[in-house]
Amino acid sequence: MARAETRREAIREILARRAVSTQETLRRQLAARGIRAAQATLSRDMVALGVRRTAGTGGRRYVIDSDGGALPIEPVRQLVDSVDCNAVMVVVRTKAGAAAPVARALDEARLPDLLGTVAGDDTVLVVPVAAHGGNALARRLRRLLGVG
Repeated sequence: MARAETRREAIREILARRAVSTQETLRRQLAARGIRAAQATLSRDMVALGVRRTAGTGGRRYVIDSDGGALPIEPVRQLVDSVDCNAVMVVVRTKAGAAAPVARALDEARLPDLLGTVAGDDTVLVVPVAAHGGNALARRLRRLLGVG
C-alpha cells in the first residue's frame, strides 16, 4: 500500500475510534503508529477524505461523513482531466458527465480560497474568493486533484 493510502487509512481508523479535536492531536496519534506527516500533508489528506469538524457532547471533533454527505476529493480525482486558468477564473475539465460530482466535491471541501463552482457536463467553472486569485487556486487544485 502506498504511503498516502496507509496514512489515510490510519486517519480513518483514528477518527472512527476516538474524539480528535485538533490536527496536532491527530498528527500525534499518527506518530504513535509510526506515521510521520507534516501539517500541510495532514490537511490535504483530511480534505481528500472529506473530514469535517462537528460539535458533539464532548466539544468539537473531526469526523468523516459515511452517510454520503460530503463527497471526498479522492474518489473524484480519476474523473479530472485538467485544470486551466486565467488570472481570474479556473476551469476544471472532467470526463463526460462527471462535472457535477467534481464540483460538489470541491464545494464540500470548503477550500478557503474557493468561492463556488458551476458544473456543466464535462467542465467545472471554479470561482476564487479573490478577484485575481485564479492562478493560486489553479495551482492548489492541480495538487489536490493530482493533475499537471
